[in-house]
Order: sequence, then structure tokens, then C-alpha cells
Amino acid sequence: MKKRRMSGWVTVTGPPASIWRRKVGITEPSEPRGSRAPYSHEQMVSLVTGGAGFIGSTSRGQPFRHPAMLKGSSILITGGTGSFGNAFVPMTLAKYNPKRIVIYSRDEMKQWEMAPKFENDPRVRFFIGDVRDKDRLARALDGIDFVVHAAATKIVPTAEYNPMECVKTNVMGAMNVIDACIDRGIKRVVALSTDKASNPINLYGATKLASDKLMVAANASAATHNTRFAVVRYGNVMGSRGPVIPFFMSLAGTGELPITDSRMTRFMITLEQGVELVWHAFDDMQGGEIYVRRIPSMTITDIALAVAPEAKHKVIGIRPGEKVHEQMIGFEDAAHTYEYADHYKILPAIHSWSSDPGRINNGKRVADGFQYTSDKNSQWMTVDELTAWIAAHRKKIGQV
Repeated sequence: MKKRRMSGWVTVTGPPASIWRRKVGITEPSEPRGSRAPYSHEQMVSLVTGGAGFIGSTSRGQPFRHPAMLKGSSILITGGTGSFGNAFVPMTLAKYNPKRIVIYSRDEMKQWEMAPKFENDPRVRFFIGDVRDKDRLARALDGIDFVVHAAATKIVPTAEYNPMECVKTNVMGAMNVIDACIDRGIKRVVALSTDKASNPINLYGATKLASDKLMVAANASAATHNTRFAVVRYGNVMGSRGPVIPFFMSLAGTGELPITDSRMTRFMITLEQGVELVWHAFDDMQGGEIYVRRIPSMTITDIALAVAPEAKHKVIGIRPGEKVHEQMIGFEDAAHTYEYADHYKILPAIHSWSSDPGRINNGKRVADGFQYTSDKNSQWMTVDELTAWIAAHRKKIGQV
């Protein structure tokens, strides 16, 4: 295979995307279901077309209030070359016209692959660095107003077999983000979490629970500063590289799909919905909240049926650390959880923050013993709906 060399250097502050390719020195190759609330006609049309009615607004048709504070601001996203970053960056550029977005990540090849999407946009800058490196992180945060913390070791089996590395990134990395953001006077920080952080049974979930707790408690540490921290928690991201949809699509031609457990259910959310929830968190947060979006569930067998209707299913057993059903809010959190038209908010049990009117903000407390789990969800995505979504987004599935 022929290769060509592109020589040069990377500036300390990170080059804008428009000069990335000529500045970077790198070699490159030339079952039972809940009573489902049906989607409206408008949402179904948007599901097929990719319009905002399904992927860009709330499940109940009422859009989130969006934070004007992001306009003209400087934003940094850790782990910004991942699936979330590939959605967050273009959506935020288009909607808020920030002064700049800094993509902070440790994988130079992913930055190299992402840069051409923003080649002529001077607002986008890339910065090589690791959340494990507090000094490098502090350097990258110079002049930044808002931070999205998306960097994480996420693959469940990988975390089970490499626990120390997972802890270094997900726990120690979160501590570095907190300290560096307070020291740099960042205004607001939103950290991405996962349904696996609620009642965790695997190391990935346990580290993300620890990260969530650190982010919540950091608001007390930052009491004499203006920095505020909040968390956004969501489930299986449709079409991103990690979840099962692209995996099933890669095997569709074999005529057989591996099913870990036929009872398994998962929450379903699009990247666009995740981005909107982060925007809402920036606007709404007082500090210490965990935001959970209302989203539909599917069984693993229905997902397989939508991807490959003719394929047989072979049950292979659950992987290490995997759950049959996912949970985003446990009954232990019910006493501090409030519901809104399109999301839930878990308020901190510490410092009496769960009774703070500013944080409750017209929310209604959920019933005692409430749980938000993928098997007892009131909203379910049908096979036809997922089939339509796959048809509308086939070229992009698994690419980010």
C-alpha cells in the first residue's frame, strides 16, 4: 500500500481545522412490554426523514429551552472525537455560532479523520491530550467558558479485563477535569454518564457512578468559585459505533445473529437527542443535577428483527458485566427525583439540595419506589419504527 508523508507540527493551542492537514506530522494510507405511548404522525414522518420532530426535539413534541449562553462562547469537549462529539460539534456550531469549540482527545488518528468535516471552519480547533494528564488539561482549558466531559473507557468487557485502566480514565480523569475546571474558572461543566451507572454490576458502570458522584459533590468544592457541574445520563445510542445495531448490520448477510439473552431490553436514544439534553442541562442547571431523558425501549430480539428480518437468532449467553435490563433511575433515588414533560432530574441528597426550589424548578416528585428501567418503560419503539430509522440513516450508522 502506498503511503504519503505530511510533515509539520502542532501548535500548543491546537490548530484550527482549516490548517490541520498541512500542520500535523502524520503518516496516512493513500416479550412483555409496557403500555406503549405511540408516536404522533409528525414524529413518524421525522423518524423516516431524519427531521427534528423525532431526533431533535422532545418525545412529547415540546422542545427543550436552549441556552443562549453558548452563543459566542468558547467550549471544550473531552473525548470530542467520539460518537457524541461528532454530533455535538456540528449541531452546536450551527445553532449557537460559538467563538470556538476545542476538541480535546488523545487519539491523533481520530482527530485526523474528523478534521476534514470542519476544514474551512476557524471556530473548530483540535488539542491532543488525555484527561489523565491534569497539566495538559489545564493548558487546553485556557480561555474556555463551558466544558462537556465525554471522555471515558466505555466498552464493558474491556473494562472488566482492564480495570485499572478504566479507573484511571473514568475516575481519576473525572477528578482532573473537576480540579482543572475549578482552577481555570470554567462557568459550567456537563459530564456524560450512562444507564450502567445506576445500580452497576460491571466495572464500567461502577466507575461512571463514582464519576457522577464526584461531579455532584464538586459543586460544594467550588462553592467559593463560579464553576457548576451537572450530569447527563442516557442509554443505548442508536447507530453509534459501540451499540448493537451496526454489529447486527455487519452480520445480517450471514443469516444468523447472536443474541445474548432473548429477554434483554435496552433504552434507545439518538445522538441528536443526547446533544439536546446536554444543551438543556447547560441552561437549567444550578449544580449537582443528574438529567435523564424520557426515551423508548426495545427488546434485543426486536432490534435484530428490524435489522435482519429473515435472520435466525442464536442465543450465546450474556457477556461479562452485562445486564438483562438496563436502569437509569433506581428506587433508592426516587425520594430525590423529579419529573418533567420530557425528562427526569435526580437531585443531590447532600447539602439539602434536593429540596432547593431553584433546582426543583416546577418539577413533580416521582412516587415512592419509582424506577426507570428498560423493561418497565411506558414507551416502546416498534420494529417498524426502527426499520424506518435504519433506512433513513443507513449510510451514517456505525460511522461515528
